[in-house]
Amino acid sequence: MQYISTIIFLILLVAGFGLFAKSLQKIYRNIRLGREIDRTDRKGERWGTMARVAMGQSKMVKRPIAGILHLFVYVGFIIINIELIEIIIDGIFGTHRFLFSIFGSGSYSFFTATLEVLALLVIIGVVLFFIRRNFYGVKRLTMKELFGWPKQDANWILIIEFALMMAFFMMNASDSILQMRGAEGFHQAGSFPISQMIFVPFLEIFSFDNGFLIFTERAAWWFHFVGILFFMNYLYYSKHLHIILAFPSTWFANLEKKGKFNNLESVTKEIKLMMDPNADPYAAPAEGEAEAPSKFGAEDVFDLNQVQLLNAYSCTECGRCTAVCPANITGKKLSPRLILMKTRDRLEEVGRNIDKNGKFEDDGKKLLNDYITKEELWACTTCNACTEACPVLLDPLSIIFDMRRFLVMEQSAAPQELNLMMTNVENNAAPWQYNQADRLKWAND
Repeated sequence: MQYISTIIFLILLVAGFGLFAKSLQKIYRNIRLGREIDRTDRKGERWGTMARVAMGQSKMVKRPIAGILHLFVYVGFIIINIELIEIIIDGIFGTHRFLFSIFGSGSYSFFTATLEVLALLVIIGVVLFFIRRNFYGVKRLTMKELFGWPKQDANWILIIEFALMMAFFMMNASDSILQMRGAEGFHQAGSFPISQMIFVPFLEIFSFDNGFLIFTERAAWWFHFVGILFFMNYLYYSKHLHIILAFPSTWFANLEKKGKFNNLESVTKEIKLMMDPNADPYAAPAEGEAEAPSKFGAEDVFDLNQVQLLNAYSCTECGRCTAVCPANITGKKLSPRLILMKTRDRLEEVGRNIDKNGKFEDDGKKLLNDYITKEELWACTTCNACTEACPVLLDPLSIIFDMRRFLVMEQSAAPQELNLMMTNVENNAAPWQYNQADRLKWAND
């Protein structure tokens, strides 16, 4: 029987991690569809930013209640799953609480007691988050853009985490009773303060025999193991990819001043050529010199850079960006959260196209117009409130910038007011419609 259990365990383990690796490979391939961008400068600052923002949750706690609850769930869930190491060893070799033999009695008791406290904090966190998301009426969590799958996904994650923690407690409670009864194969190992306070009394009310408790402990153990594998592979379809991708997103974050407009080297070169009467406009570019891109700005996901596509996958749909967006607050169509969600949806559609055809076959769709409208793009005031509010330093504004650049430089499709301003700058060297000779008249008085 033990051999059959081990074989089943190994099959599930290999299949679970294999599917997870395949999902990560697909995400990596999709991100690589974007333009390359060099974000490897200032490494020390980048490591510090990642440690502070992704690991330290420094931006989450700006809203203390939600931040602390998120810290409970995030830190608790991650640390508790360190126990997966013990589960894997026990599952392969048929041992019982293998880490006890490594840590020793005192350290292992501290370890298991700490896990129990963290598991309780996770349960408190997910229950309060579920109530807050579904019954408390936080505006950014009840907006129309979250109807359907985004709302269901958020709830399913909370339910899964709750179920995993309950299985964890039932496993420990059954194990604790069996240890106290001296059942065969259940040696004294660990301390379970929460289980003994809440769950052990519940089980003892019914005076279950050892056979039932062994079944309960094994069922909870298997549920916890399979549940972790399921959760891991569910991440690909969920907004909770940020559990993994928040780390590279914060590392590759833009460290320049927020909203700094990046000049195109090819355009700068053209202007310099125009201003230099001795320059040869037909000369081949020198080694290392930028050539003109095939397209200015971004019309589809292929035109965005790889960090922008990584941002789209990393968005947790919390809506902090949209909640502070002045355009959205005043009733405009723009939602920075939706910009990232639509970018991710288009990228996933392109990925499925590649999976089906072996390469991308033109599907007649573009990110611009088919997913993100001009109305959304021009509603943006470029105030940077969204990038400042994001808890993992995502930058929806950069996507808006690049799509606006395409509209202006490739399609000459700027709003009339902008076209008038640009004409004035070209003719009068100022955004206002008056003669250059009159520029200083304002100072006469």
